[in-house]
Amino acid sequence: MSEPELDGAILQRDQKTYAIVARTPLGLVTPDALESIARAARKFNIPILKLTSAQRIALVGIEPQDVPEVWKELGLEVGRAVEPCMHYVQACPGTEVCRFGQQDSLGMGARLDKEFTGMDLPAKAKIGVSGCPMNCGESFMRDFGCFGKKKGWTVTVGGNAGAKPRIGDIIAEDVSDDQVVALARKYFDFYKSNAKPKERTAKFLNRVGIDEVKKAVLG
Repeated sequence: MSEPELDGAILQRDQKTYAIVARTPLGLVTPDALESIARAARKFNIPILKLTSAQRIALVGIEPQDVPEVWKELGLEVGRAVEPCMHYVQACPGTEVCRFGQQDSLGMGARLDKEFTGMDLPAKAKIGVSGCPMNCGESFMRDFGCFGKKKGWTVTVGGNAGAKPRIGDIIAEDVSDDQVVALARKYFDFYKSNAKPKERTAKFLNRVGIDEVKKAVLG
């Protein structure tokens, strides 16, 4: 990990400047947060502001001596991007605003974010929450996912959208909010206890098999 004064900083291609990722849980931002990002970008001449696939905002091209001051200016938490831990929870709007939503994906996402984001794991992991089977929250492509139906949540594990994509396996259907959180806890505990260092959940499932995972999580 970077030195403490460069917490959350990622060295860029030029080997001189850094990028940082501001944590914006579930992709929700306030006017104050947006204004602080714009203010920091102008003050420190940050050349690139990038909306990431993780529903976060990356500030790219920061001089190393400016990194601590940029964080102070932002007043936002670090969005972990390279560490072996739970990086983020992404979620679609769900029943909050979307006419197709069947479950409250933002509420579910907030619970999972509070419970698991930052959790130490053998490798990086991500959670996707979708309010309906159209899966706009990319649930099937995340290490742990859930999507809503009228009777409850369908839970998936072991998805990955990387160089070797893997569609997640369904392990439970029609479960409640509390059951989703409990299943996530059992799954990540099992993964944490049995995975190899730097082994993503997709490779872990391919190695141990979905039957072993179901036995541990559902048993």
